[in-house]
Order: sequence, then structure tokens, then C-alpha cells
Amino acid sequence: MGYTYQKTKEQLRHNIEVAHGRKSGSLLLRDANMVNVFSGEIYQTNILIDGNTVVGCSELYENADEILFLGGKYVIPGLIDSHVHIESSMISPAEFARAVLPRGTTTIVWDPHEIANVLGKKGIDYALKSTERLPINIYLTASSCVPATELENAGGRLESADLEDILTHDRVLGLAELMNYPGVIYTDDKILEKLIQGRKQGFIDGHAPGLTGFDLNAYMAGGICSDHECSSLSEAMEKLRAGMHIMIREGSAAKNLSELIPIIRSGHQQWVSFATDDRHPLDLKTEGHIDHILRRTIKMGFSPIRAIQCATINAARYFRLEGHGAIAPGYRADIVILNDLHDFMVDKVVKDGKVICENSEILVDIADYQDPYALNTVKVARIDDSNFIIPAENGQAKVIELIPDQIVTKKKMMTPKIAESKVVSDTENDILKLAVVERHRASGNIGLGLTTGFGLRDGALASSVGHDSHNIITVGVHDADMKLAVETIIKMQGGCVAVQKGEVIASLPLPIAGLMSDRPLQEVIDQLAQLHQAAKELGCQVANPFITLAFLSLPPIPELKLTDLGLVDAVQFKITPLFGNE
Repeated sequence: MGYTYQKTKEQLRHNIEVAHGRKSGSLLLRDANMVNVFSGEIYQTNILIDGNTVVGCSELYENADEILFLGGKYVIPGLIDSHVHIESSMISPAEFARAVLPRGTTTIVWDPHEIANVLGKKGIDYALKSTERLPINIYLTASSCVPATELENAGGRLESADLEDILTHDRVLGLAELMNYPGVIYTDDKILEKLIQGRKQGFIDGHAPGLTGFDLNAYMAGGICSDHECSSLSEAMEKLRAGMHIMIREGSAAKNLSELIPIIRSGHQQWVSFATDDRHPLDLKTEGHIDHILRRTIKMGFSPIRAIQCATINAARYFRLEGHGAIAPGYRADIVILNDLHDFMVDKVVKDGKVICENSEILVDIADYQDPYALNTVKVARIDDSNFIIPAENGQAKVIELIPDQIVTKKKMMTPKIAESKVVSDTENDILKLAVVERHRASGNIGLGLTTGFGLRDGALASSVGHDSHNIITVGVHDADMKLAVETIIKMQGGCVAVQKGEVIASLPLPIAGLMSDRPLQEVIDQLAQLHQAAKELGCQVANPFITLAFLSLPPIPELKLTDLGLVDAVQFKITPLFGNE
């Protein structure tokens, strides 16, 4: 039922005595322009901290063991990301903390759905253990759909009994995004069991792209409380009217802020928070995290105070995170000091009453976590050239059409190129072969399809990051290059690769569950930059080709996707033949 900010009797006594002026506090922030997220005001005050807790805000406070003179700089609560998959950053949880803390993020809610799809319950254990000693508040939601559907093969599976155990952990807040909305609407027994467990815990996060009318009502009748998949204002308003908490997503693959920002301007901001969902490492470095969303919101003419409320107290209230999201007596001393409220450039970050970041630098040591169980997870049956052959048929084929900056796709009927009774990639019309290779149990399953929008003129790209089951996905012009790309990922035990004319021209190893690197952020960025440059040289027209590629195997997201079991009609939730419009 959320998170309770626990204190001993002696801690509580000391907080009260410091707040009353009878004892000295540990830190005083003097001459601060404080953003009050309760009243919507900005005013000058002094902020007194005792240990890890704010005990008072008043100009009457003058002394403490340590005094930080701010000279009128702005102070806001630590920022909260309402929904993120750390794995999508391709860096470890410790490295993720190093990346976002200097940006002012002090709390994140992590759905470890990706690593759970690879390792099952042990993936959740990894998420909890790898974050328990980090100087950032990391809460989890229990991944509800592992695998996401029965239209693919994942490495892990979480049943109701597993979730019941996971939900007892004090840092697990509730049930994570319930992607199997047909299972809710048509009352699948296993889904109903999970709904009951989530309701006992207090809330269930939603995942309902495009859901409307009776379908939406039936979905919400199951107890779902939020959604981060809205892509239009009308969709968000319908869900808001039905009682949903709306998480405006602005990530690397899906960007919905511009479309949804009017929902905040219309006065409904108390029911809105911000989420990144999936954030690319280069974007973390160059643009930022939640601070980037705040900057974008302000540049669109929105009130800084309302934006800050969405990034702090609104998220804390939705998740029932006691003591989070505000600067007030009894609240956790997680505070961001800013030079102004327009560029949102972070000067310092106070975490649990201590300055841990200054001028974009981390001032504390953050230890890495290693778990041998999370390594060597790529297991693929032997592959040969025949695995990539698509026999020709008469008529048009269903082609997965990319939509820029969206993870949804379109089904486009196109006539493929045929050579020697086989479908081959057609660079003139930008119809490329796509394959998904099962990599968890060496089953030999390989799904084959076609996609348009990448623009490759040569070579192949491949990745072991393929939402949500994270099988190996590859797109290419030549079968031989696609095969080599897959073989290279097997050899690396996870990662991303670009191949041309039988040679690997760029690669990024991802040894942690085939999803995350064990290297520093900058090193990952450098390797990704080489991959992006290689993809560009191959003719790729997509800004983030490996993120885009990763979402082409995600069957809960409309309209057409590819898994290791074949082409998926993601509207009807069924396997569909490549040829024909049925």
C-alpha cells in the first residue's frame, strides 16, 4: 500500500526538537527561493534539515551544524520518474543513478519488465538487490505480464504465486503495467488473479494504447489506475474522465509531451505526472531525464510551478510515497537547487539531507553490483542460411510500417521483391527483411517478416534488446549479413551490432541479461555513436535505429509486430500470415 517513511521514536523526538528550535539541525539552506508544490507559490525562506528529514521552512531558522547560503537560488523537491525501464538505458542500475542524480532525479519507479522477461523472478531479485544501496530512491512495480503475451517466447515467466511473493517487498509499490488488456476485458482467470493481487497492494498501473469506449470501461473495472501510453489529447481526456492518472511520457522512442501538454494547461495537472518509460543513453547524457521534460514544458509556455508539481508531488501522491515529492516538515530531504526556473540547470542535489551532486558531478561513491546469474543468457540453436528464407507467394504481403517517434506501427500492404521464388529485400522500395530469433532456450524458433521505413541500402543491424521477450531481432538487406549479425550477438552474449559485406563494422556488448552494459555511460555512448554512424552509412534513415528495431517485436503495441512465433496482428492479438490481407 505505497511506501511509509518509517522513523524510530528517538528519530521522531529529535526531528520535533530541532523543528521547535530546542536542538540544532544538521543542515540549513539559507536564502532559498522555494517552490511550494502545495500552495503553488514561490517565496524566500530558510529550510532546516535534521538528518534525512526536512523539519521546517522559515526565515526564523538561522543556525545549523552546516549552513549553505543559496543567495536566492531556487529549490524544488527531488524529481520523480513515474515509470521507467532502466534496462532500456543499456546501462546498469548503478550507472543509471550516476546519470540521473546530477539531473535532479531522486526517485524513480522501475518496472523491471525487461530483465524479468529474460530471468523471471531472479530478474526481479536482481533489480531489488542491485538498487538497495544506491543513493537514489528506487521503487519497483511487480511486472504483471511476463511474458507480455502468449504470442512470443520469453526466458522468464511470472505467475500469480511469484507476484504474491514479490508484492510483499517494502520497495515494491504495486502491480506494473498490465499490457494484456484483452485478458482483462475477456476475464482470463490468470489475469483476474493478478488483478486481485494488485488491488490488495493498492494500485495497478495500466498500459492501454488506443483503448476507448466499452473496452476502456471494462479494463478500468478491473482496477487499473493509470496509463502512460496516451498518444493523443482526446485519448488522454477520455481516460482522465474515467478516473485514470495520466503519466505523460517523453522518452527516446515514444514522445507524447507535445500532444498531451494541453491536459495540464486545462487545469487537470493534479492527475498528471511525467514518465520517461525508455530513455536512451545518449539522450540521458545530452538532454537529461525528467529535467529535460521540465525544460520542454516551460519552452511550450507552461507554468514552471505546475510542471514541477507534475514531476514531484503528483507522482508521490499517486504512488502513496509518504514523505516524498515536497519540501515541508516531515518530508524526506531530497532537494534540487536550481539557478533558474527556465533552463532548469541543476546547481546542487541534496539527497537525504546531504549534498551529493554539485555542478553535474557526483560527490559520493556508488558501488556497482554484480550477479553471475545475469550473465551468459543468450542461448540460440544453430542457424544457417536457410533460416532466413521467405518462400514467395502470390499477392501482396503485410509489411510493418514505421511511424517516426512512435512505438506503434502500421500494417501496410505492399508487393515484395521476388528472386528465385524467394522474397528478398527491396532497397528501391524500402522493403527489408526482418527476423526474430529465439535466444533463451535454443528452441530454433525464428519469425520472419518485412518492414518499411529503415531505409537501409546495404548490410544488417541486430540487437538482443527486443521488447518485451528480448529475443534477437535483425533487419537487413542480405541474408548472409543478417546471419552474421545474429552470430555476433551470440558470441558477445548480448548486444547490438552493425554488419556490412560479411564484416562487423560496429558493436556494443550488453552482457547483463543481454540488455545492459557493465561499462560507464560515456563508453556506452561512444559505442552507440559508432553503431549509429555505421547504420547511417548503411543508409538508415531512422534517428535511433536500435531503439526502433527493439520495439518491432512488441505485440501488445498496435498494429503489426514480429515475434519468434511469426507475424502478429497486434490489434486482434493473433498470429497472422505474411501474405494476404486476412
